[in-house]
Amino acid sequence: MAKVSNHDGLVIKYLVCDALSIQPSLLSDDHEPQISYEPQEGVERLEEYRPGGYHPMRIGDVLKSRYRVVHKLGHGSYSTIWLARDQQVEKYVAIKVSRADSKSQEVDIISALSRLHYPAVDSPGQRMIPWILDTFDLDGPNGTHACHITTPARASLAGLKDGSWIRLFQLDVARALAAQLILAADYLHTQGIVHGDLHLGNILLRLTPHFDQLSPEQLYEEYGAPEPEPVIHLDGKPLPPGVPSHGIVPIWLGAASEKITLPEARILLTDFGESFSYSDPKELRYESRTPLVIRPPECRFEPHRPLSYASDIWTLACTIWSIIAQRPLFEGFLATEDDMTREHVDTLGILPLEWWRRWETRREKFTEDGRPINRNPFRSWSDRFEDSVQQPRRQEGMPVLGDDERDAIFDMLRPMLAFRPEERCTTKQILETEWMVKWAFPAYEKIPKSDQ
Repeated sequence: MAKVSNHDGLVIKYLVCDALSIQPSLLSDDHEPQISYEPQEGVERLEEYRPGGYHPMRIGDVLKSRYRVVHKLGHGSYSTIWLARDQQVEKYVAIKVSRADSKSQEVDIISALSRLHYPAVDSPGQRMIPWILDTFDLDGPNGTHACHITTPARASLAGLKDGSWIRLFQLDVARALAAQLILAADYLHTQGIVHGDLHLGNILLRLTPHFDQLSPEQLYEEYGAPEPEPVIHLDGKPLPPGVPSHGIVPIWLGAASEKITLPEARILLTDFGESFSYSDPKELRYESRTPLVIRPPECRFEPHRPLSYASDIWTLACTIWSIIAQRPLFEGFLATEDDMTREHVDTLGILPLEWWRRWETRREKFTEDGRPINRNPFRSWSDRFEDSVQQPRRQEGMPVLGDDERDAIFDMLRPMLAFRPEERCTTKQILETEWMVKWAFPAYEKIPKSDQ
């Protein structure tokens, strides 16, 4: 990514916006720009190192006189995640450091879902939920940050696909991953929790048991040492005290998606920052923060309706498709809500009548009975399956899905993608589908029990 050394002019303003994936409208020609630092690829937005924002962590920091930070694992909108060595037990841990202004109930939700708090619950989906090993607060120049410790993971499924040219999992691996995700979602819903943010980036692949045996030096030798890049103020000012002197690109512990073997295909469902108890009216949420390409349509057409288990079902279906396929079911680069609604209608058919009438721009894209205007051919459900699942697998010499399995997947996914939330199936019903019984569960059961 090209560096930007000044913010003089509209071109520079848009370059910086594009690099940081924010809207140009966030900047004003009449006010001080919100972009203050040279952007760094793969690094969290540096402007969020401010009072109430991220904590400026450094490699080598020791927290609680116990956890020595050795590398970075990633970042999200509300936290940064670091790889540390627990010096008491000589094992690696993941430290999630929340923003100081974060009000997330993530720790409480994960703790409530863990085996330690529900010893009587015997659900395979519980195995896919991370354990909280420790919690503490961290005081820093930007405020007090809630931290929690979990076992580290190898990479997200999104990261594994991004690390591949062909962006495909082997069939049995895809089946086993999907089975585990459905089991995890079912466990959450059984416990009264809506996840609220199901997507490939929040599904992590577990590390292999030998990882803890690596010393930090061996870790660096095998996976690469941190490469700090100086943080530079665009106007040459000294860095404020709450801004780190260097940015750190996360370590890559993954592999190309097609190289993941079945014994390695063990997941953890993470990031419960958008999760809530559906039975508590005070916790209900009405705004979805999932990526637009998998966001449930009721978020647009029924914004006063709270998110629900059914909202999870829609994103679950989209995520299962992405595990099996090379490309997402609904596609859109820099897409608008209208773009995504068009994708939905192309794939699934006409919207419920009251939604259809409310969608004013439909007249530019469809006839009144839902036929596309000036787009021939449009991409139907079957078209998408062929060009995103079957054809890429043939091209790579990988097995394709047989007709029976294809039909079983269709039979499972279509009820999950009903436009009206109340018409979608439940996780219990998904677990009983033909595809789960004949293909997904048998693949999952091939994973050695000691690895589950």
